[in-house]
Amino acid sequence: MTQRGRATRSTGRPRGGERPGAGDRRRDAERPRGGDLTARRNRLREVIEPVVTEAGYDLEDLTVSRAGRRHVVRVIVDSDGGINLDAVADVSRAVSAALDAAEEAGGDIVAGEYQLEVSSPGVDRPLTLPRHWRRNAGRLVKVTVRSGREGEQPAGDRQLTGRVVEADDERVVLETDASRTEWTYADLGPGRVQVEFNRLDEIEETDEFDDTGEPGDEDDIDDEDDVEDEER
Repeated sequence: MTQRGRATRSTGRPRGGERPGAGDRRRDAERPRGGDLTARRNRLREVIEPVVTEAGYDLEDLTVSRAGRRHVVRVIVDSDGGINLDAVADVSRAVSAALDAAEEAGGDIVAGEYQLEVSSPGVDRPLTLPRHWRRNAGRLVKVTVRSGREGEQPAGDRQLTGRVVEADDERVVLETDASRTEWTYADLGPGRVQVEFNRLDEIEETDEFDDTGEPGDEDDIDDEDDVEDEER
């Protein structure tokens, strides 16, 4: 189930109808609106990443964007066993509490109103790290093979589509219709998981296992709509 909400943060302005003085208005005018998004993302990462790691997950991505008067903070988390809705909700609450504590201790981490979104990666996210390839063992992947591989004549980059047989921290084994080949990650560009409609029945069977407590890793990883927004 998807839960949506909107989080609101105080901007530090007086409440109850009070208006700031001229000095406050001048300071507000001198302050860059919304702050530098890169700096804010770095501060957010310092707060959020330890929380995600302590919960047993990897912080795959963290973005900050503007949506009108609000910031949108999007957090992507994952693990070798995937992540389900309940875990997304737990991580979202923990991240929200950490942001509260950080703001109380050191001022605004995200200025003004913001919306927090925590989700798992979708199939459209590129495979850029060894753990991404490892977590997609058995999947069909399209990837660019870089030219100049040792022992081969440079012939320019080419596209390769193959199934991930196995992967570790150093290399990945891809199986194509022609052969099974081992590649180092330096040989490969970002991989893209291919949607296989003939495997939908397998995914549905995995959902049935979820009801009995068995993990549905692929379904959990693919569902990028599993978003938990905390409301303040």
